Amino acid sequence: MNKLILSIVLLGTTFVNAQDRYSKGMEKAFELWQNQKTTEASNMFERIATAEPDKWLPYYYVSQINTVISFGEKDEDKLSKQLERAKEFLDVAKAISPDNPELLIQEALINTAWIAFDGATYGMTLSQKNAQLYQKAMELAPNNPRVVFSKAEWDMGSARYFGKDTTPYCKDVERALELFATFKSETPFYPSWGKERAEQVLANCGK
Repeated sequence: MNKLILSIVLLGTTFVNAQDRYSKGMEKAFELWQNQKTTEASNMFERIATAEPDKWLPYYYVSQINTVISFGEKDEDKLSKQLERAKEFLDVAKAISPDNPELLIQEALINTAWIAFDGATYGMTLSQKNAQLYQKAMELAPNNPRVVFSKAEWDMGSARYFGKDTTPYCKDVERALELFATFKSETPFYPSWGKERAEQVLANCGK
């Protein structure tokens, strides 16, 4: 009996230590990202992902960093490598956590980075894909503020492209901000971005 209790205690201690290493690693990676050290942050998240193959969040953040730094990139070879890396890590995250609205939004952002780089080449096919991704995300999580806002901003961009009024989507941005005020996740390091961007969009809404 004593051996059994000791084994349980040791297993619990190992789990706590592993969780502690995970938390400290994630905090360090976010600190690097906050300090504009994107390559170091991406590499850190990748190391955590390798050590924690059952957690989708480290894979998600590798994908997100490589997507964010691709906007405005003019070098096609560099852009391709970054977005291919983003998609590679996203695919693993989706395998770990299927039907995850945060991952659907991330996939749409990768597509948007391609469209921003070369709308003539990627606009038609990827725009249709994005519409489907945002629709599915809304069906899965209609009260997720990032889902509501990301879809609204995409719809605004589409309306602007076709010369239509963007005002009808202002109410969706307002709703997203209301949701940002109350949305909580019990999962540590869960995505929390979007509120500041939504405030900026709302400030210029309908103008």
